[in-house]
Amino acid sequence: MLDDFLMFSFAPMLIGLFIAITCAILGNFLLLRKQALVSDSISHVVLPGIVLAFVVTGSAATWPMMIGAGVAALLSVAFIEVIVRFGRIEPSAAMGVVFTSMFALGVLLLELSDTRNVHLDVQHALYGSLESLIWLDAVGWRSLLDPVALAGLPHELWRVLAVFALVTGAIIVFWRHFVLISFDETFAASAGVHVGLVSIFLISLSAIAAVAAFDAVGSIIVIAMFVCPPATARLLTNRLKTQVALSVLFASLSVIVGILASGYVLRPFGYTDSVSAAGMIAVISGILLAASAVFGKHRLAVN
Repeated sequence: MLDDFLMFSFAPMLIGLFIAITCAILGNFLLLRKQALVSDSISHVVLPGIVLAFVVTGSAATWPMMIGAGVAALLSVAFIEVIVRFGRIEPSAAMGVVFTSMFALGVLLLELSDTRNVHLDVQHALYGSLESLIWLDAVGWRSLLDPVALAGLPHELWRVLAVFALVTGAIIVFWRHFVLISFDETFAASAGVHVGLVSIFLISLSAIAAVAAFDAVGSIIVIAMFVCPPATARLLTNRLKTQVALSVLFASLSVIVGILASGYVLRPFGYTDSVSAAGMIAVISGILLAASAVFGKHRLAVN
């Protein structure tokens, strides 16, 4: 049982935890700024970057796709901020404009190039495969201290760990700036905060986190973790630090319960095959949100 857990569930759980916590932390600020669905936009605007990366390199390898997707995501972030700042429209409207334009551009590039029969968007940006990120070299707990065995861990783990470290470090260093622009941009500007740059930095971090996660877990978990844990925590408290802590707790709980439930929850009903771990994680996060909406309606649980 232990060997099976380490081999088939340990790495997916760690990867899911790092991604979920990273997205949940950033999601708190995006939620307050009414930009919670930026992850959904990013999952589609990366298409032209993925297509161009394939055209330039002629390869569907992970890193060219990641670089192309990352460049497209950062460009879309810049476009959204330009439209919001100079067009003076709601962020949701700006995201809608950029989302449709970039996705349409990606479709046109697919039609104009020789990639129309290559499922680049599905393989590299939308679905992912958390269950396939297994650790074949694991043999008992001693594998956690064995450098040779650790070298066999999925490379996606190190990528999402690096992004987790980047995001948490940035949040710690720029906490005051993110808090100020999330609640009152006018006051933030009067306090000496460059609102435009900090806003771009925040959404850029979100884009980096989303793109790094797409190849490993797909957009289902990314979108769910950006929205559900912060929204769940928001229904339980008015304090931002408590909200962030609760969102991390709910994100972690969703991943752990979701991965375990994906393999066992339907067996009592005669369904022997496991279900999508990403889908089950999103379902658990939705259940937690529904529960907080019912029992935390007046923010009585945590103050």
